Amino acid sequence: MGVDAVEGCEFAAFVGIDWAEQKHVLALQDVQSGRIQVDEIEHTPEAVDAWAMELSQRYQERPIAIALEQVRGSLVFMLTKYKHLVIFPIHPATLANYRKSFRPSGAKGDPHDAGLLLDLLTRHREKLRCITPDTAETRTLRFLVEERRKLVNERIRFSQRLTSHLKLYFPQVLNWFCDISSQIAEEFLERWPTLESVQKARTKTLERFFADHNSRSPEKIKARLEEIRRAVTATNDSAVITASSSAALALVKILHEIRDAISSYDSQIEKLAHAHPDFLIFDSFPGAGAALAPRLIAALGTCRDRYRTAHEIQCYSGIAPVVESSGRQHWVHYRWSCPKFLRQTFHEWALHSMASSAWAKDHYKQLRAKGKSHHSAVRALAFKWIRILFRCWQDHQPYNATLYENARQSRSGEPKTCSSPVNIEWKTRSGFSKLSRASS
Repeated sequence: MGVDAVEGCEFAAFVGIDWAEQKHVLALQDVQSGRIQVDEIEHTPEAVDAWAMELSQRYQERPIAIALEQVRGSLVFMLTKYKHLVIFPIHPATLANYRKSFRPSGAKGDPHDAGLLLDLLTRHREKLRCITPDTAETRTLRFLVEERRKLVNERIRFSQRLTSHLKLYFPQVLNWFCDISSQIAEEFLERWPTLESVQKARTKTLERFFADHNSRSPEKIKARLEEIRRAVTATNDSAVITASSSAALALVKILHEIRDAISSYDSQIEKLAHAHPDFLIFDSFPGAGAALAPRLIAALGTCRDRYRTAHEIQCYSGIAPVVESSGRQHWVHYRWSCPKFLRQTFHEWALHSMASSAWAKDHYKQLRAKGKSHHSAVRALAFKWIRILFRCWQDHQPYNATLYENARQSRSGEPKTCSSPVNIEWKTRSGFSKLSRASS
């Protein structure tokens, strides 16, 4: 349920939970009696289930508000199974600053923190948002795109380790392949892990290898073969060659598994994204593409009441800067506390949008001409894109470049341009309605 849905809700009890790996300390306040009970529960599905069922029977399935320092975690997923529990996540910084208000010394304890969470919930509930689960498809897509990005980061990390080892004993291979984590580079190193081994290979064997890996240009193959024959070993230290080549082979195998895993994720993400009812909206934006369109879907979700304004998204994602002012001092700085993956999504999207959107590229150039750094200019462009994205998302309409250009030209007094509109219609797919391009 959303914020508006719980404003008029009468809770039977309020609970503050200070979670831990093995045991959770909770402070429960009964609304009718006002008494506060401090207790502990084990971090097991059985213990949590018994506690939730006991509350359901005691309060006859009336709603119970729970505050804890988790937005996504094992305890949250355990508690969201129960319809009578309404969860209000508390940011760790909020609780830490609230604790300092009463304990400047920094003294900390689990029962005390549970009481502070309960106090925040009972006194400032109107300023808190409860967890609003999105559709299962959207949440699945969100988990998949986040895990895929982690795998990409792992691929970069292991590629850097592989590069470091190759520089010690076989640096030439880094010039022969643009991407050391590519399939052709990995299989080349699996077959010839050292310069000595590849120089012993027959010319026809090498030519067949490159041809089998879609490198069929005679000029490129000839150039590579000449470089292989002319190459000189970087070191004669057998210890370095043996240890580094063994590490290179191990890292190549790891990279091979990561590449297969990313490919599997891509297949699942593509299937879920294309079946999503809002896919056409997000896919219509310049720079979205196969990788970023699913991430934009996951960023906004399907619940239209999740964000009231575009400014909420801009601030929550970390794209909007933070303004601090006191007296004559005024300071604008980068937002430090935010969901990093969400900020990265909008940042990368804005960067890719410049390749296919003229106004986005012009806006970036104008900001750079004013002295803005590259990343600052990209964030400013993302700030504008979020406003447009939010409006299209709220109106259930795909992005129309002509409409936006006309709006910009109207504000600047330039003549409008004309273009044929995008014809869309609602169609039923997999049991639910979604926007699709109308058949001609």
